[in-house]
Amino acid sequence: MMRTASRLVAVVFLALLATGRPSADEGMWTFDRPPIEAIQRRYGFSVTNEWLTHLRLASVRFEDGGSGSFVSADGLVLTNHHVALGQLQKLSTPQRNYVADGFYARTREDEIRATDLELNVLISSEDVTARIASAAGRATTAQGALNARKAEIASIEKESTEQTGLRSDVVTLYQGAQYWLYRYKKYTDVRIVFAPEQQMAFFGGDPDNFTFPRHDLDFALVRVYDNGVSVRPEHFLKWNAKGAVENELVFVSGHPGSTDRTDTFVELETTRDVVYPINIQVVKRRIEALRQYSARGAEQARQATGLIFSLENALKAYTGEYGGLLDPRAMEKKASDERALRDAVGRNTEWQRAYGTAWDEVARAEAARRRLFKAQRFGQLRGSAFASRGLLIVQYVAELRKPDGQRLDGFHDAQLSSLLFSLLSPAPVYPALEEALLADALQESLEELGPNDPFVRAVLSGRSPKDAAAALIGGTKLADPAVRKQLIDGGEAAVRASTDPLIVVGRAIDALMRANTAALEREVTSVATPAREKIGQARFAVFGTTAYPDATFTLRLSYGRVSGYPMNGTLAPYKTTFAGLFDRSASFDGKPPFNLTPRFAEARSRIDMTTPLDFVSTNDIIGGNSGSPVVNRAGELVGLIFDGNIESLVGRFVYDEGKNRSVAVHAGAIVHVLRTVYDAGALADELDPPR
Repeated sequence: MMRTASRLVAVVFLALLATGRPSADEGMWTFDRPPIEAIQRRYGFSVTNEWLTHLRLASVRFEDGGSGSFVSADGLVLTNHHVALGQLQKLSTPQRNYVADGFYARTREDEIRATDLELNVLISSEDVTARIASAAGRATTAQGALNARKAEIASIEKESTEQTGLRSDVVTLYQGAQYWLYRYKKYTDVRIVFAPEQQMAFFGGDPDNFTFPRHDLDFALVRVYDNGVSVRPEHFLKWNAKGAVENELVFVSGHPGSTDRTDTFVELETTRDVVYPINIQVVKRRIEALRQYSARGAEQARQATGLIFSLENALKAYTGEYGGLLDPRAMEKKASDERALRDAVGRNTEWQRAYGTAWDEVARAEAARRRLFKAQRFGQLRGSAFASRGLLIVQYVAELRKPDGQRLDGFHDAQLSSLLFSLLSPAPVYPALEEALLADALQESLEELGPNDPFVRAVLSGRSPKDAAAALIGGTKLADPAVRKQLIDGGEAAVRASTDPLIVVGRAIDALMRANTAALEREVTSVATPAREKIGQARFAVFGTTAYPDATFTLRLSYGRVSGYPMNGTLAPYKTTFAGLFDRSASFDGKPPFNLTPRFAEARSRIDMTTPLDFVSTNDIIGGNSGSPVVNRAGELVGLIFDGNIESLVGRFVYDEGKNRSVAVHAGAIVHVLRTVYDAGALADELDPPR
């Protein structure tokens, strides 16, 4: 199935590139520069500032990856089950498996606080390009300019945080041609209210993933609190249970993670020839390690469920994206487009002087990136997220001594509260699982880098990967957040005196990690950053500024229409229904992953089989948009993004309105199952009050 998906994506990629024209519904637009005229021309709808403000302030970013929206006056936030999955996993126990069995808090007292979830709402944004460019312009070397940019960014973020009390992030847009300061209201008291069983949220499992027709109830609800009281958002999305209908104009407001649509040809070559093959290899290996661990017993399988889900999802996405870069004709079209831009620059003496060398500079940086990539990828503690906490603590206490602008990325003053929130998380740690993952990752590093690599020598210290992992995980006390806090509070003296094996190995590899970071900055980032800025500025010069930037996990608006599409010699409908869900289960004799949960099977007679379940639209999305609201012209919630179809996997590089589709849960389906299947009428009424 993976090979089939790869070939299909390559064909779609080539067919699109042959047109050479952007599609009408294309774009993940920043809220400060929405495509108002294009929407008016195509759909006859006038986007107002009031409409945009309401949607922006109702939209929510899940800092651990994903999107959501406020959907009630009492602070309910709607997102995907698979976005909430990590928190459900952390809250589950052998006795209460919220992933497999679902969860519903019938009262406020029953709501369960997430262990370490941060939500962000974008309050304001500000162009700070001139300030950062001025700081970089005073430097005399590429490394000096990079250091100056980083220091100025840290200063801007710190000033903003102190002045406003808001989370403040400087974001790079248009390949670095612009820098924007985004300010967020941050919430860390988030409580789980409802989640269906994972089987119904992910019905069809990996075979149906990234396909359509779909029959998934991929939703979850959390409630946001502030100072112990549920928030009363001024802006939340009113529910429209009628949902979206065919050919209706709809909008998606969410946080797409990253795209590479403006990458240079040489950067795409690196992605194709170096990055994807290694990433796919790593993910396949880690899935196999998790499956071996799961085979030990039911509890081990429960512990590994969330990771397996995430990695299988990543593998299918990587395979499709990789397929889009493998067709040489497709890559030639990208090369042709780049030549056209360079030729336009070359015909203008001023542009040529300002931007003409940028592509060669990027090529020089990419050559270094390829040379360093393997050592960077495998020369770090991987597999076990827990294993790196010792290094994080070592670096935390060391970085705090430095001026803010000179610290490693991630340790600046404006970032510390979020870092500590994550670092001191009380989420459970499963030592046997962490040991298995670390052992496999260390074995892979040994195989890829060899026994004489400095990182391998420092971590293994003459031991086998299995024995090293057992000693590091088995001997540490860092699973206890109180121990982590004690070390952080004790500063460098406490960390220097610690004999905890994860702290010891953190001290041993700290210098290596810093050297790797310095090499990457010296040979790649300091060269590529100003070059990419020039290419972004060249695009502005040649094509104007009416374009959208690549995705950056910041709030974006996309527009499109609800529409089916041609597929496999037939037509994919714009929607599915509950009748289709039961039919698909019956067609596979109810065997996993097409089985219905007992609760769902028992409720069959109460379900209206004609109720829409999932639907597709031409909205331009990518990973990170999971959990994004789908809204109509009135700004009402009509659906919930949870996936794209297989043809959309090339969306990292290019968009095709003919076949790219976003996949959403229908708003009517959510309130229908709450009332008929889950005995959650009160919750349904909070979302969709009786009229």
